[in-house]
Amino acid sequence: MAQQDAQNGVSENATAAVSFLAVKPQLLVEAPKANDAVSFYKSAFGAEEVARALNPKRKADHELPLILSAELKIAGSTILVADLVDDSASPVKAGGNGVVLCLETEDVQGAVAKAVSAGAVVEDEVAEGEGACCGGRVGKVKDPYGFVWLFCSPGKKSVDVEA
Repeated sequence: MAQQDAQNGVSENATAAVSFLAVKPQLLVEAPKANDAVSFYKSAFGAEEVARALNPKRKADHELPLILSAELKIAGSTILVADLVDDSASPVKAGGNGVVLCLETEDVQGAVAKAVSAGAVVEDEVAEGEGACCGGRVGKVKDPYGFVWLFCSPGKKSVDVEA
C-alpha cells in the first residue's frame, strides 16, 4: 500500500491532508487594463463579478487602483482577472508560461508544505490581508513544469468598484 501511495504522490511523511475547495485559473492582463478586461468579459460572455481585491498601492491618487484579483463567474465556472504589474516574480516576466492557477483552501501553509514536499519551489512568503490576491491568506509555488500555483484562503467578498 505504501508503494501505491508513493506512486500517487503521497508519502508516509507527507503533511496532514489538505483539502481544496476550488481551482480558479487567473488571467494576467497588462496593468492597468484588468478593469477593461473585466468589462469586456461581462459584455462578451455574460460574466458576473462576484468579488474584487484591489492593490492598496497606486501610482497617483487620481488613478484607479490596480486589481489584485477580480473573481468572475462565466457559465458556472470561476476565473480570476488581475493586473500584471512590473514585478520580476510574475510568471510572464520570469520566463514562465503566463498561466497562474489558484487553489482555494483553508490550510494555505499546509498546501504550500505539501506542494514543496512533492517537488514544487516556494515563490513568495505567505501573505495575508491587503497583500493577498484573494483578501485572505495566499501562498505561491512553482511546480517542476514551470506552472505557478497560488493557494488562497477564502477572503472577504466585496464588489464595491464599478467596472
